[in-house]
Amino acid sequence: MLKKGYAWVLGLGLLVPVILTACTSAATEEVVPPATSINPSGQTVTFWHVWGSGDTGEGLTALVEEFNATNEWGITVEALDQGSYSDLEDAMNASIQSGDTPDIVVGYANALDTWYSVDVIEDMSAFIADPVYGLSDADISDFYQGAWQSGVNADGARVGFPHGQSANVMFYNYTWGEELGFSGAPETWAEFKEQTCTAAAANNADANPDNDGTGGFVMYTGASEFSTFIFAFGEDYINDAGTGYDFTKPGIVDVAGYLKELWDEGCAFATESYPNPEFASRKALIVMSSTAGYPYQVSAFEAEDAMNDDVWGFIPIPGNGTKAVDAYGQNSAIVKSNPERSLASWLFIRWFTSPEISAKWIEASAYHPIRASTVDLLGDYVAANPGWAVGLDLVPLGVSEPGWASWGSVRRSVEDTYSAIIQGDASEIAALLDELNIAAAEALAETQ
Repeated sequence: MLKKGYAWVLGLGLLVPVILTACTSAATEEVVPPATSINPSGQTVTFWHVWGSGDTGEGLTALVEEFNATNEWGITVEALDQGSYSDLEDAMNASIQSGDTPDIVVGYANALDTWYSVDVIEDMSAFIADPVYGLSDADISDFYQGAWQSGVNADGARVGFPHGQSANVMFYNYTWGEELGFSGAPETWAEFKEQTCTAAAANNADANPDNDGTGGFVMYTGASEFSTFIFAFGEDYINDAGTGYDFTKPGIVDVAGYLKELWDEGCAFATESYPNPEFASRKALIVMSSTAGYPYQVSAFEAEDAMNDDVWGFIPIPGNGTKAVDAYGQNSAIVKSNPERSLASWLFIRWFTSPEISAKWIEASAYHPIRASTVDLLGDYVAANPGWAVGLDLVPLGVSEPGWASWGSVRRSVEDTYSAIIQGDASEIAALLDELNIAAAEALAETQ
C-alpha cells in the first residue's frame, strides 16, 4: 500500500520467466549467416528513440556514451531523439520512402511488424542464436515471458527485442474501502462489483450533491482497458488456430456483458479527462491507469481538495479466480542495411539489455524490468522508491496485447465497439462483437 509522496513511477517487473531453448523463425525469407563470420569493428550506427528530455533522456545519453567508450569493437552509436512514438513512426515511414533509414529503431510490436512485412526490419533470431555473439539458454530464461514474447510476430519472427515495459493496472483506495466496510481490495469480479456499487451508493446518499453519480469505477472505453479485463478472465483475442482474431469467444462475450451491467447499474461512470482528481477526492474508489501515470496521481493527492491521508495502492484486475495486468512491451529493432552494421546494432542492443545496464536504464527511466536478475541489482533503488517495489508483487500477472501488424487498426475497432456496447442495449452485444470480428479480419487481410 502507498501513501502520497512517492514521486517516482511505479515499475512492475512483469511476467514470470520462461525457458525458451530456441529462437528460430519460420517466416524469415533469407538466413542471416553466423555473426562470427562478420567483423563489426569501427561501425557507426544510428539509433532512433523517443527519450529526448529529462532524466530519461540524460540517462540514455550517458549509457550511449558509456557503450561508445567501452565496447571492444570501436562501434559508435549515434542516438537521435524523434519525439513521441507517433512522431517516430511518421519519421520512420518517411525514411523508408527516402531510403535514409536508421540502424536501430524503437517501437511497439505492431509497428515493428508492419515494417518487417515490407522487408525493412531484420529477424533477430540468428543473432540471438549465434554461438559467439548470441544469448545463452540461461540468458533467455532470465527474460520475463511477456517481455520476451512481445517482439515475436505471428509467424515467429523476432522483429523486436525488449528494452523495457510498463503496464495497465488499477489504483485502489484502501482507506475509503475500509470505511465502506471492506477489509481489502477486491479479489474477484463479484467483489469488484460489490465494492464499486457500494461506493457509488455512498456518494449518492451523502449530503454532497456535487458527487452524485460518482464513487464507483471510472470506465474509459479504451482497447487497453477492455483487453485487461479480457486477460483477467483468462481469455485472449486469438482464434484457436492461432491464425486470426476471434472476438466472439464466450469469455469475451461474458466480459462485455459484465462491464455493460456495471455501467447500467450506475456503479461506473466516465470522466472528461484522466481520472486522477476523481480518485484523489473520493469520487472514485477504483480507477484504471498505466503505471506511467503514477506521478500524476501522486500530484493529484497533493491538491487542496484531495484526501491527502488516504492510503492507496496498485492492484491487478480481478476476474473469476484469475487476475491480470496488461503489459506494454517496448522493443528495439534492427533495420536492414549490411551485415557489419546489423551486427554492430545487435551488439549494442545486447549490451543495453544486459542485467547491469538494464538496472541503470531503470534508474534513469523508471521503466519496468525485462529480466528477473535485474531486480537483484536494484536494492538501493527499491529502498528509495517503495512504490516501485510494491509493483513487483504483480510480476506473474502480465499479459501482452497481440503484436501483429494489424493490431494497430484492430485496437481502434475494439475501442469503437467497447464504446458502442456501453452506450447501447445489452441485446446488441453479440451483433457488435460479430461486426468487430469482420473488421478485425479485414484489417488482418490488409497486412498479409
